[in-house]
Amino acid sequence: MSNPILVEVFRGEVLESFHRGVICIVDSDNKILYSQGDVQQVCFPRSALKFFQQIPLLTSGAAEHFGFTKKEIAIMCGSHNGELFHVENVRSILNKIGKTEDDLMCGPQMPTLKEDQYYLIKNNLKPLKIHNNCSGKHAGFLAYCVYNQLDTKDYINPNHPLHQTILNVISDFHHYPLSSIKQGVDGCSAPIFAFPVYNQAIAYKNLVNPSQFDDATKKACILMIQSILEYPEMIAGTNRYCSDLMKFSNGQVLGKTGADGVYSLGLIKKQMGVCIKIDDGKMGPQYNVAQHIVEKLNILSEDDNESLKHYIQFENKNFGGMLTGITKISDFLDFSNI
Repeated sequence: MSNPILVEVFRGEVLESFHRGVICIVDSDNKILYSQGDVQQVCFPRSALKFFQQIPLLTSGAAEHFGFTKKEIAIMCGSHNGELFHVENVRSILNKIGKTEDDLMCGPQMPTLKEDQYYLIKNNLKPLKIHNNCSGKHAGFLAYCVYNQLDTKDYINPNHPLHQTILNVISDFHHYPLSSIKQGVDGCSAPIFAFPVYNQAIAYKNLVNPSQFDDATKKACILMIQSILEYPEMIAGTNRYCSDLMKFSNGQVLGKTGADGVYSLGLIKKQMGVCIKIDDGKMGPQYNVAQHIVEKLNILSEDDNESLKHYIQFENKNFGGMLTGITKISDFLDFSNI
């Protein structure tokens, strides 16, 4: 049975295309408050896993040892645009641990914004590994290895002690047995691990409500959340939903996108977790759904919701600037009973 249509794209009055997917919202006791589609569907969180991949760094004492700032901690958790301020903060991390851009194993990537791309092209420069949206995560990986005197030449090997530690952490946060975790290779060459959508929602609930964990893990979660909410621009950047959402959330929402149509939310005051997966992997529809949930659950003020409303529904225009249709949430989605 197919997952339901979550987002619709109209050309004129004709439904031209649509995006099926899964939604799962859990409460503090892991009870499903709302769902659409198969919540046991297994998928890779992709970059939505980054928060959990940095927990070992924060529990190890490395952040205090190297004197990492909250900005630097935030960008370790981010999928950044490769803007100048992103690059500067990743370089600062590398300088503090005695490593260089050459030590990053994430591969070069063009910056996201056109103005940054044009700058490189105009100056006959090539994109660097530090421009990669995952360079902050990789810098955090290197920091963990340097602090714990582990090999840094092969730090992306799934059998490296770093990733074995990460495996244990993510198993705990997702309430998912180690023996069931499947792995792959992420876009940045690091290992990535797969979970059911339901368990990904649980993980985000646990991140914003870490009461079940030991003191070091609780402290790590608190520091991470503080860092991200104080510097949301480090998680994504200009004109990106993750940064815009947390900028307006007044400390109530933790959100992170993942490639191939994933979006996860930790609703801090409500102590709830959310995971969205768009089946076709299209990037964009998950933001429509995420912001629709945020608005319908009355998490933000009316003014803040209005500032983010363009993520829920927007006009589609052609190259001539003519209106061709709209992209909108499917009408049947109803969160009024949560």
